[in-house]
Amino acid sequence: MATTLASHGRKAFTTALVACAAALAGCGTAPNALPSFPPFPSSSNQSRPMTEEQTRQAVQGDWISIAPEVRPSAAKNADGTLKPFYLKRAFKALPDDRFELAIVNSADPNGAVPLARILIKGHMLWRGAHPIAAGAQKVDFVADEAYEVTPLIQGFADLLNQVASQGYAKWELNGTQSVFGKSFAPFGLAAGRHFMEYDLVYLRGDMLFWGARHIDGRGFDTEQNRPTNLQIPLVRP
Repeated sequence: MATTLASHGRKAFTTALVACAAALAGCGTAPNALPSFPPFPSSSNQSRPMTEEQTRQAVQGDWISIAPEVRPSAAKNADGTLKPFYLKRAFKALPDDRFELAIVNSADPNGAVPLARILIKGHMLWRGAHPIAAGAQKVDFVADEAYEVTPLIQGFADLLNQVASQGYAKWELNGTQSVFGKSFAPFGLAAGRHFMEYDLVYLRGDMLFWGARHIDGRGFDTEQNRPTNLQIPLVRP
């Protein structure tokens, strides 16, 4: 949703939705009260859900974002709405459950003003089936090999020199530094602790889905905060 909506407008919209939902609930006993939808079409090579082992094999290789993506952040605007942040992903699933993930954050929804590049390397820990879709799997992503940050605009390098100078060389434009195993306040990293997210993986044909961010900006930092919806998918390059 656009963050420029007035607060009273959002309240009215929410009230209307609640009223509509209540009206539909009252029609629950009426025949054909709600339309029926056809099942999600199955691809020719995926007529039945994949097992965990099949998913672990099929996910291997390269995946990229279809287009710049938007996420809700934990930071808020002056009116209390969540600030969005924009990114593109390039993911590589390797043998032995290893992965590499490169993320480019941008200042605008079209990705025209890149701010920083983040490179994470680590392991995928498979935790069993996820109920969001048949064949979906719970997966923990652990950055236990590498975590690097590269400022792509001078303003971001200047900001890092203000808030993340201790323990680091001077942050320079296009200069990469490792934050692996260190404190890094901008990303909430603690010294001696590997970054980890409780996520999910779902493969559908040539599309790779992870979990969608919670609408209140919460991260996937606990089992209770594991995602319950699907994010826009990655595709093969």
